[in-house]
Amino acid sequence: MTRRHLIRATGPARPGQLSGLGRALAVSGARLLDINQSVTFGILSLEALVGLEREADLEGALAAAGDSLGLDVQAIQVSAEDYHRWSVQASQPRLILTLLAPHLPAGILAEVGALTAEQNLTVELIHRLSGREPLDGGVPEHGACVECWLRGEDIDLETLREKALALGAAHGVDIALQEDSIWRRHRRLVCFDMDSTLIQAEVIDELARRHGVYDEVAEVTERAMRGELDFQQSFRERMSKLRGLEESVLAEIAEELPLMDGLERLMHHLKRLGYRTAILSGGFTYFARHLQERLGFDEVHANELVIEDGRVTGEVKEPILDADRKALLLREIAAREGLTMEQTIAVGDGANDLKMLAAAGLGIAFRAKPLVRQQARHSISTLGLDAVLYLIGYRHGDLEAS
Repeated sequence: MTRRHLIRATGPARPGQLSGLGRALAVSGARLLDINQSVTFGILSLEALVGLEREADLEGALAAAGDSLGLDVQAIQVSAEDYHRWSVQASQPRLILTLLAPHLPAGILAEVGALTAEQNLTVELIHRLSGREPLDGGVPEHGACVECWLRGEDIDLETLREKALALGAAHGVDIALQEDSIWRRHRRLVCFDMDSTLIQAEVIDELARRHGVYDEVAEVTERAMRGELDFQQSFRERMSKLRGLEESVLAEIAEELPLMDGLERLMHHLKRLGYRTAILSGGFTYFARHLQERLGFDEVHANELVIEDGRVTGEVKEPILDADRKALLLREIAAREGLTMEQTIAVGDGANDLKMLAAAGLGIAFRAKPLVRQQARHSISTLGLDAVLYLIGYRHGDLEAS
């Protein structure tokens, strides 16, 4: 009959410890069933589950090995009931909970722990994705990020997300929850909204200011927000206010567009890692193509301004790119590239992006209004656009070292 033991070894890490413990287990005739090892701040923590088919002095062999290796080693016998419970737990769905902020307050761990306990979730692993904090106590260059692996059964994901959103808002921390799957680290397509997502501006507002009709355009926008106009109606009415604007103004605004924090770093790594990138914008191709040339987006889909005799006519070419078309284009690009929807990411800030965010495998509301953050599955508000890399699961150190 197989006897199972949990081997736990801790102490200052040094080379040769795994080899020494492995020899002690081999001499005892142990069969390796599972193993996990980590080193944190120079302290090794190793846990191994082993099976023994014959009588052997396992405790004595391990104690001797531990003395020679500078480790405290324990062998804890595991009952059949405990082994069955662990096996069942390992087969339960896994969630990835990601904490993001300029700094992570220690109190957030207690609250996250309480929330996961309330939902009967086991915290399986916690590790840091962000770089080290500066020695002078300043803000980490790309923010702070910690990833937690959770397991449980009969998870009410919507309730958990709702409570996590409220908890994050109370502490100034973004909390993202993803169901773990084979696709989480194998996304291949990223589609972005442009205005207030890739750039820190709403281009149509900038055009209106230059043309002296900002108040008129803002009044149409307000009517749309009250539900008096749908997107296409409000878009056409706002465009009509721009009739007669000189084309040269477009070039001036394009050169002055303020890029969103973290955009250049994000695009550098996405392109280097082989992601296909696209702009799906209810704004204008004139400006989207400018970003494409500057940052290397693979493709651009936006609204085409009609320009005649060097002036804007106040019209755009059909079809107008609205919420439905954004979601349709996301699906069409994925199908063309031979990708599943689980391999897609969409990033946007407005209600016009919600259908695209819902269709994507990973939909992220970026610095969005509260209503959009509540309806989107994931959101980033505290860090720059390059925090998308954390939600994909990349470590700062791996990105910067490669």
